[in-house]
Amino acid sequence: MLDLGLTHVALPASDIGRSVEFYATYADMQVVHRRNDRETGSEVVWLSDHTRPFVIVLIQATIVQPVLSPLAHLGIGCKSREAVDMLCDKARQAGLLLEEPKDSGYPIGYWAFLRDPDGHTLELSYGQEIGLTVTQES
Repeated sequence: MLDLGLTHVALPASDIGRSVEFYATYADMQVVHRRNDRETGSEVVWLSDHTRPFVIVLIQATIVQPVLSPLAHLGIGCKSREAVDMLCDKARQAGLLLEEPKDSGYPIGYWAFLRDPDGHTLELSYGQEIGLTVTQES
C-alpha cells in the first residue's frame, strides 16, 4: 500500500524511553517501529494509536531545540471530558500539566495542554469534532 497524505510528525527526544512512556500514558500510543539510524546512529521510534495510518516519529537528540510549544502542539481526542480530567489529574501530579482543562465551546471543545519530557506540547481534547468535520466535507 502506498502512503498518501499526512503520515507522521517527527520530534527530537532527549530520552526515548521517557518519551515513549509519556505518549503511551497520555496519548494511548505504542511503539510500532524501532531502529538505529544508519547514518547518525540515533535511535528512532515510531508511535501509533492504531486509529489511522499516522505515527509520531521520535528521534534521539542530544539537544532538543526548538520545541513544539503551546500554540504549536500535537492534539489528541479523548473519549469524554472525564477522560481529559483523569489524564490531567495524572499529569498534574507528575508536574506535566501546562494549562488546566477549560471549555472553549464549539468548535474548540474541552481541552488542556500537557508538556512531554522534552517540553513539546500535547493537547488533550473532547468535543472538537475534527473527524466529523472532515467526513462532512468529503
